[in-house]
Amino acid sequence: MHRIPMHESKCRAFHGHRYAAEITCLAPLDSLGRVVDFGVVKQLVGGWIDQHWDHTAILMEGDPEAGPIAEANARLGRPVYWMKTHPTAENVVAELAEIAQKLLAETGVKVVSIRLWETPNGSAEWRLAQD
Repeated sequence: MHRIPMHESKCRAFHGHRYAAEITCLAPLDSLGRVVDFGVVKQLVGGWIDQHWDHTAILMEGDPEAGPIAEANARLGRPVYWMKTHPTAENVVAELAEIAQKLLAETGVKVVSIRLWETPNGSAEWRLAQD
């Protein structure tokens, strides 16, 4: 669940999405001919998503309407994930990219892009800046 405070349309109300993320990693191929075992990405990044974003609310710090949602989630044992920015698809995918890079750093792979699908026909993409 999220909302975009001050949005000019219906996204200013609390609503949910069925997000899906596609992560692209880069590294030299290992002896098996792969960049990374998909299970490692699922365990590290997917595990983080399950713990912090699944069945919860992604809200902007200071959102004046968020109090009852945060209180209900706390009472029901689920966190609210507080962002410093509006939780748009663009900002959420940038947040995920920062987190995924940290989580996968020790594996030797570099996260080069993430596409976050908010709806089946709407997505935002983050790409690693070229050096």
